[in-house]
Amino acid sequence: MSTPSYMHRPLREACMVVILGGGPAGRIASIRLASAGKDVTLVEYGTIGGQCLHYGCMPVCALNDVARFLQTAGTYRTLGITDSVSEINFPALLREMQQVQKTITSVLDRETRDAGVRILYGNEGRFDGKQVVVGNEALPAEAVILATGSRPNVPDIPGIESPGVFTPHTLWHIDHLPKELVIVGGGVMAAEFAYIFSRFGCRVTVLSRSSFLKTVDEHIRKRAIRELAGVAIREQAGLVSVERKGEKLHLTIRDEGNDTILECDAALLAAGLVPRSEMIAGVEKRPNGEVVVDDRMQTNLPGVYACGDVTGPPFLTPVARYQGIVAADNILGKDRRRDYSAVPQAINLGYELAFCSDGSRTAKPLVIPGPAGPGTFWSVPASDTGLAKIMVEADGSISGICSVSPGGGLIAGYMAFLMKHHFSVHDFEDFIEVHPSTDGVYGLAKYASEILRKRKDS
Repeated sequence: MSTPSYMHRPLREACMVVILGGGPAGRIASIRLASAGKDVTLVEYGTIGGQCLHYGCMPVCALNDVARFLQTAGTYRTLGITDSVSEINFPALLREMQQVQKTITSVLDRETRDAGVRILYGNEGRFDGKQVVVGNEALPAEAVILATGSRPNVPDIPGIESPGVFTPHTLWHIDHLPKELVIVGGGVMAAEFAYIFSRFGCRVTVLSRSSFLKTVDEHIRKRAIRELAGVAIREQAGLVSVERKGEKLHLTIRDEGNDTILECDAALLAAGLVPRSEMIAGVEKRPNGEVVVDDRMQTNLPGVYACGDVTGPPFLTPVARYQGIVAADNILGKDRRRDYSAVPQAINLGYELAFCSDGSRTAKPLVIPGPAGPGTFWSVPASDTGLAKIMVEADGSISGICSVSPGGGLIAGYMAFLMKHHFSVHDFEDFIEVHPSTDGVYGLAKYASEILRKRKDS
């Protein structure tokens, strides 16, 4: 790591804006402010990039790429196209993944510095209710952004710290693949890790305290369960205790009032995230540590803003970046309010299971199988080309979409933008697509437009 920049200048030098935390929210806010001419200091204890780069999105992408490769290789072998399937070298995978992460870290650091941001690495910063303090030195500022992120949710149960129990922050210390892996959690994080490790050859069990993927679209949930067909998903099953016995973990599971013992080689806690705000004082926080903000991302203290995971769900990198922009623009004197009316999301399994909805209860669904194209051609024999779905109001406006395909995330992102700007299915009449493509959403929109026009004319 380079020499901390605060070694080259007095900390007491006035800083116009101080940002605590160099994850997606804090970094994007710092670049926006510096690009507008502000004197910006970004305080980061570890390395820039936050949860997304080091423990979340990027590691999941790295592992998922390999898992998909193994699945595709298995499909080719089943069809007789190839006669062998590669085996995974898990330590090598982790080692090479970390090298790529270091490369990305250096790119983000350079990009941030080139924008004019001063970065202070190496010391834990804190906010004392008036200013940011690094070590024993205070950083005077006219505005502060608190972007300290989140950490894995670790349930308070006996034995949870036992060797062999991992979180996404410690998973990279596994020296070999476990034969039996139990994943604790029932949300997106649990689903993605279940897919990855099942494709790596582990026997995976998921413990979901309530219904598995209970908050997502019904078609997305069914599709996820189909992709996880080799995974044992136990719903309404809570983890009561953990005990290490020799080389094995013994998990006590409470299911419908009955306690049973589940034996495994390792357990992964993938039960979501909690805000990391213990170094923040003087601002209003909820009992779970979330920093309370208004729709300008301002806390109860004038000139003090917060953004990203420290403000609570939905714990999505694009939302964190967006919040950082909202906070920065308000510091710059622009009256910008956050708007969560159309937020796209995706679950990365064999395909990208992407979705977006405005919550309408009056829209009607249209669903079709996904078209064959890049990444789905060889799935036709198994009738497994994904799906496309749109939710359409009577006037043609689009209230939701689902895309299960190799490029579902991209499709959902653009469709969410069109939804926010009130595009309707009728606006797709002149749409010309790229072919071949696995996007079935545009075709559904055209079809819906035709149906609505016929109804109007009849």
